[in-house]
Amino acid sequence: MLKTLLTLIATLLLATTAAFAAVDVNTATEAELDGIKGIGPGLSGRILEERKSAPFKDWADFIGRVGGVGNKSAVNFSKEGLTVNGKKYSAAAAAKAEAKSKQKEKDKTASHQGSDHKARSSADKNAAAPTAAPGVAPAAAPAAPAPAASASKN
Repeated sequence: MLKTLLTLIATLLLATTAAFAAVDVNTATEAELDGIKGIGPGLSGRILEERKSAPFKDWADFIGRVGGVGNKSAVNFSKEGLTVNGKKYSAAAAAKAEAKSKQKEKDKTASHQGSDHKARSSADKNAAAPTAAPGVAPAAAPAAPAPAASASKN
């Protein structure tokens, strides 16, 4: 009886440990990723696609490359047992990911401002020198309205 009870307890402990075993994002199968609370088939598919190009270096790399994963979800995935190269998510990884995200936004904003500036300058040039269609005389500019005469002479 005691032997059976000890075997049952050992089995339960092993099952509990297996449920919280670390799942590394660089080696996990789709089923293992789906086993992490918060990761469904869509997200596990995106993770596996990104992993094909190159293994994830760290949490910041993982967050930056996989759409739909941010700092908050990374914290939750780590609590559920997900690791990147054997490491759990940490505040240092969060800071690094945040810096990468801000740099990406800064680069995106700078590139948009440059293209907006180019678009505006060419639009200004076009507005300053209107062109007529070939063979058509340019239209005369409308005359400025004459000042109204005053009705009373005081």
